[in-house]
Amino acid sequence: MKKPELSKLLSVLLILLYPLLIWSAHGEVEPRLLAMLLIAIAALRLLTVRVSRNLRWTGVLALLLAAPALYWNALLPLKLYPVAISAGMLAVFGYSLFHPPSIIERMARLTDPDLPPFAVAYTRRVTQVWCLFFALNGGIAFATAMWCSPAVWSMYTGVISYAVMGLLFGGEYLVRLYVRRQHHA
Repeated sequence: MKKPELSKLLSVLLILLYPLLIWSAHGEVEPRLLAMLLIAIAALRLLTVRVSRNLRWTGVLALLLAAPALYWNALLPLKLYPVAISAGMLAVFGYSLFHPPSIIERMARLTDPDLPPFAVAYTRRVTQVWCLFFALNGGIAFATAMWCSPAVWSMYTGVISYAVMGLLFGGEYLVRLYVRRQHHA
C-alpha cells in the first residue's frame, strides 16, 4: 500500500473510532491530551484530502475544536466534533440543492454522465434525505454531548449513527434498484 493511501486509511479509521477513543480515555486521560488526537485527525485530513476540497474543512473544524479543548482542558469541544461534521455535511449537501447539480447527482454522473430526467429528480430527493439525516444526526449528537453521559454520547456517535447511516445507504440502494426497474419497464 502506498504511503498516501495508508494516510487516508488511517485518517478514516481515526474518524470512525474517534467517539470510542474519547469514551475509553474519558476520566483516564486529560482532555488536553485527547485534543492531540483531534489535531492528529486534522493534520491527516489536511494532508490527505488534496483531491476533494469539500472535505478539507473537516480538518479545519477539528483544529477549531481542539483549540478550546487544549486551552481550557475541556472535554465538551472534543465531543462536538461529530456535531460539526454533521453540520458541515448538511451545509455542503444543502448548498448543492440551491446550486445544482446536487451532490448525489454529481456522484451519479461519475458512473453515468447522461442521467435521464427521472434520475436527476431522484438524486435531488436522495440529497434532501441526506440533508434530513445530517440535521437529525447533528441534533442528536449535540444533545448527547450536552446532556448525556460520555458512554451514551459514544454509543450514539460511534455506533448508532454509523448503523443508521449504513441502513440509509442500503435502503437507498434498494429504492434505487426499484426506481430503475419502474422507469425501464
